[in-house]
Amino acid sequence: MSVAGPITFAGRVAIVTGAGGGLGRAYALELARRGARLVVNDLRGAAAVVDEIRAGGGEALASPHSVSTEAGGQAIVEDALGAFGSVDVLINNAGIVRDRSLANLSAAELEAVLDVHLRGSLHVTQPAFRAMKQRGYGRLLFVTSASGLFGSFGQANYAAAKMGLVGLAMTAAIEGARYGIQSNAIAPLARTPMTDGQFGGAIEVFDPEFVVPMALYLVSESCCLTHEIFSAGGGRFARVVVGVTRGWVSGDAPTLEDVHEHLDEIRAESDLVLPASLAEEIELARSIV
Repeated sequence: MSVAGPITFAGRVAIVTGAGGGLGRAYALELARRGARLVVNDLRGAAAVVDEIRAGGGEALASPHSVSTEAGGQAIVEDALGAFGSVDVLINNAGIVRDRSLANLSAAELEAVLDVHLRGSLHVTQPAFRAMKQRGYGRLLFVTSASGLFGSFGQANYAAAKMGLVGLAMTAAIEGARYGIQSNAIAPLARTPMTDGQFGGAIEVFDPEFVVPMALYLVSESCCLTHEIFSAGGGRFARVVVGVTRGWVSGDAPTLEDVHEHLDEIRAESDLVLPASLAEEIELARSIV
């Protein structure tokens, strides 16, 4: 598949949360370079990124509101609407870590991470979704993580929040389809200030710039994909799938022993199916039974 010329965001308005540094900054700078008008959201660093964008001839404003409250999320979207008149792109990138082993994780550490990653994304997405719905166009990108998709030692709170974002992204894709709103998730592998000292230094070789092409493609007008998850890092790009096997069909009264006996059939991946919704999973089960 080829595109006619460079992919551009000319005339589009984009919000990037957590854009004061790291990946968020990289997304914002490239969006601006390709013509988007930017709302750069972060509690710290947003003004410096806006200065960079303006120095390069772009249009941007800093939005220092916290995504962790409903009022903050609404204010971020209102900043975009007030300054530029629309919201076309939203990248839910804001995040924090409060790593702790599962046995020692506190309620406060759980809530802090959920507030920024999961509730924070919802707080910004809801008003943005409403604005996109009115215009009949929108691109949503939720930044998940391999920690959520596959698990990671000492990151139960972070992993739970990041997997929650997958459900939010997929639901937004289903509900937004009739309004021209596409929604996807990306799991970046990149060094950022948030990864300092983690993974034994193994992630240090992953340049954030290598994630940008996948992320920005997914929020571009050229992209026709929705309801999908992608991994990007170190020059490798891959699709992540959540699927279901064909499984084994029991008799009228299956027992625990039956399940044990047929585990190989239940787990067989040869005929993996990728339902596009809960409704499709129900229909699949009904058709097989």
